[in-house]
Amino acid sequence: MHMSGIPFGTTDWSQVERTEHKGVTGLAYWRTREFGGIRVRLVEYTPGYLADHWCVKGHILLCLEGRLETELRDGRRFTLEPGMSYQVADNAEPHRSSTATGAKLFIVD
Repeated sequence: MHMSGIPFGTTDWSQVERTEHKGVTGLAYWRTREFGGIRVRLVEYTPGYLADHWCVKGHILLCLEGRLETELRDGRRFTLEPGMSYQVADNAEPHRSSTATGAKLFIVD
């Protein structure tokens, strides 16, 4: 990731419009900003959320609250709790998220 042409700025995430995205079960609420082709999101998953697709987009993801389960298509599973993160490249390993309890995430992709 090369970051250029982005002047210093701050983001008050409470002022960023929230959009709703349905999972197989549960909902995801995204607050999204774009900076020179880099998407930055504050995402909240409701309890019982299961993603409706296998994602192949690369991310750097930090769990802020709750507990996030990430499953890779090959069957491996990982659990993130507050303060933990994961990173994956574009088209590297298809993955999908779920949470029994809900989760709040900070994601850069």
